[in-house]
Amino acid sequence: MSARRRIRLLPDTITGWFVVVLAAVLLVSHLAVLGLYARNREAALEAAGLRQAADRMAAAVETVAAAPPEARRGVARAMGSHGFRVVLSPAPVVEPGIGPLVRIMEGLLRERLPDAVELSVGRLRDDLPPPSDMPPGMGRMHARMTAPGALPHVAAGMRLSDGMWLTGVVVLDRPERLWQPQFLVLVTAVTLVVGAIAYWGLRRAVRPLRTLEAAAVRLGVDVRTEPLPETGPREVRRAAAAFNEMQRRLTRYVEDRTRMLAAISHDLRTPITRLRLRAELMDDETDRDKMLADLEDMERMIAATLAFARQDAQAEPPAAVDLAALLRDAAEGRPVTVEAPDALVLQARPTGLKRVFANLLDNAEKYGGSASVLVTRDAGAAVVTVDDRGPGIPPAEREKVFAPFYRIEASRSRETGGTGLGLSVARTIVHAHGGTITLSDAPGGGLRVTVTLPL
Repeated sequence: MSARRRIRLLPDTITGWFVVVLAAVLLVSHLAVLGLYARNREAALEAAGLRQAADRMAAAVETVAAAPPEARRGVARAMGSHGFRVVLSPAPVVEPGIGPLVRIMEGLLRERLPDAVELSVGRLRDDLPPPSDMPPGMGRMHARMTAPGALPHVAAGMRLSDGMWLTGVVVLDRPERLWQPQFLVLVTAVTLVVGAIAYWGLRRAVRPLRTLEAAAVRLGVDVRTEPLPETGPREVRRAAAAFNEMQRRLTRYVEDRTRMLAAISHDLRTPITRLRLRAELMDDETDRDKMLADLEDMERMIAATLAFARQDAQAEPPAAVDLAALLRDAAEGRPVTVEAPDALVLQARPTGLKRVFANLLDNAEKYGGSASVLVTRDAGAAVVTVDDRGPGIPPAEREKVFAPFYRIEASRSRETGGTGLGLSVARTIVHAHGGTITLSDAPGGGLRVTVTLPL
């Protein structure tokens, strides 16, 4: 598995990361707590088992010792039960042991049998055969306890007053391990339930972030979009208030710029009108025509500048637009062919979008003489390609031509130069619709303009 593949397996949202971290913390904490509990539980069960074994051994010793010597073997045999045997032997059959269990058992027996003459605690010796009078059940248990991998047991031998050894053997029950499948299933189920609850809660907690994200996208399209509701937790209210204040400042900036440019345009048109009147009175026809042409260029540049500035402040409401009909309308009267599917409808600002394609078709007609328009649908978007047969644009210039007033040729003539605002206005409007516009080489030569608009 590659590093990129491993990264993709990780969550990429705040909710996902928090749930994964919470589930990991819960799982580790549950396992740690269960581990400590299991350890203490096993120790407590072992201690309880040793106390019970000491009680049974002490009771057996007292009972057998109180019986007549000739009846002691029968009494010892009768006191045996499941996991517990008592036997008399002339010699000790217990190998003294060491360790915490032996010390605990020896202490418990000495508490219960303070008058014991001699006491030995450990395990059955594996080098001695079982006593001849040992019952069959005890013999089998003796074999299992002295064989390799013997059952866990504790044996205690005490010498009686007549010299015989009374030995009690108790099989120690192994506590049931806590790490059973059902416990692991329970831990997993609890972790999943807590994770699901945390996921639900976090989804609600991060909902304001998704609202903020959507508002930021809308703001990138229209600065006059509805402000965010300033509700929810304090941090969310503060973020919404800051976002709304930013939106108000952007709106004021766009409106102030538009008013400033409108005022400049108005102020410039007055002296241009006076210059035009004076030019009309000039006697030299050649100079008069040149001056009138320059004044016309100035008026066109002022009008284009004002139109460019107004794009940011455009308040035209979105509407359902038939893209094929809009393109055919923009191409009417031009040497342009349009190939578009019917019923391709998108939400857009009709006037602004029509201006985009009018500008593109103007350029195609001006530099290529004609154009062909093709509309396709691709992954939830409408893709419009405009091809011409002109000289095209060098790759190094394709991004620069979107800058306001930038023109490849140095001429400012009305025939070829233009104002350098057509593509700038087009990209501004396309971006306001959440789309993209790119330039490339047309397959048969010339320039291809590709406009992608979300449906």
